Amino acid sequence: VCDQVSDAVLDTCLTDDPKSKVACETATKDNMVMVAGEITTQTKIDYEKVVRGVVGKIGFDSYVDDLSSVDSKGLCDKTCEVLVRINKQ
Repeated sequence: VCDQVSDAVLDTCLTDDPKSKVACETATKDNMVMVAGEITTQTKIDYEKVVRGVVGKIGFDSYVDDLSSVDSKGLCDKTCEVLVRINKQ
């Protein structure tokens, strides 16, 4: 999941601005995805849209805050918290 989110952010940057400089990492835990790093680009990025798109495409669409739940996939594209900590490079 994390590699795919980071790759999607990179691809989004490079699509509109081939000279983008991207040092981006992703972490996830308990229905939260954090994208952090340093990015310099002319591209306007909707990080939440990128994250939710990747999470949904992979198939993570169910989170139940109950360790005994057999229905929870641990991450849900519609309800996950998306944290973005990006500075310029």
